[in-house]
Amino acid sequence: MVLRWLIGVLTVVALAMAPAREGARLSNAGLWPARAANLTAVDLGLVLAVDSSMSVDENEAGTQRAGYIHALRDKRVSAAIRGGPIGRVALSYMEWSSPYQQKVIIPWRIIASVEDALTFADDLEKLPYTPGSTTSISAGLDFAVKLFRSTDFEPARKVIDISGDGYSDFGRPITVSRDDAVAAGITINGLAVMTQRQTWRTPAPTDLDIYYRDNVIGGPGSFYIAVRGLEDFSHSVIQKMILEISGLTGPSKPRA
Repeated sequence: MVLRWLIGVLTVVALAMAPAREGARLSNAGLWPARAANLTAVDLGLVLAVDSSMSVDENEAGTQRAGYIHALRDKRVSAAIRGGPIGRVALSYMEWSSPYQQKVIIPWRIIASVEDALTFADDLEKLPYTPGSTTSISAGLDFAVKLFRSTDFEPARKVIDISGDGYSDFGRPITVSRDDAVAAGITINGLAVMTQRQTWRTPAPTDLDIYYRDNVIGGPGSFYIAVRGLEDFSHSVIQKMILEISGLTGPSKPRA
């Protein structure tokens, strides 16, 4: 139902913006600020920051990555990208765990077509997964913020999409990292993974969604989505990426 609603909203937005979209593209070269003269204008710079800590078992890790691959292959995500005023986004995929373990899996790429999205998904599918150790959401956020400091594009919006299955137990306070990111003009959205784990593993926190709401997400229009079953992960990622690309607020209650 939510995806149907999103598709309806995106259709209305696309129709409303159609007369202006081409003009917006043609005006980029002459009307954007001088600092953007040599940069590629994009509707969104989006970092997908994914938990790879030791609490993420092999099954969950595979489901997480497969969820993003599936989303990038979904035509509704490509339609959302093409439906923006500029019609392209910049995307990077990273994995994080301890304060000393963050890795860019795929660096910044401009996504402006179905083919671009499919190539990103295909390349991500081929790359190996390396499990990490402890959980430091704050270090993951700090690392993601740094990715925006040296780019060859000019985003109208900056978003970090961070997913995880536990509290930030190491590194500097998560709220400090969150506030620094927001001060830098970045919105943080969260995907709280609250799926059932194997019996011998420590269960995921039952209030992880509230933890993400109160401590992790931040910035204009920020939201979180709770995933309570691995079978729902792909659907949630698609929903989340469409919302982020379209600049819409998610179904969850934003942080006050």
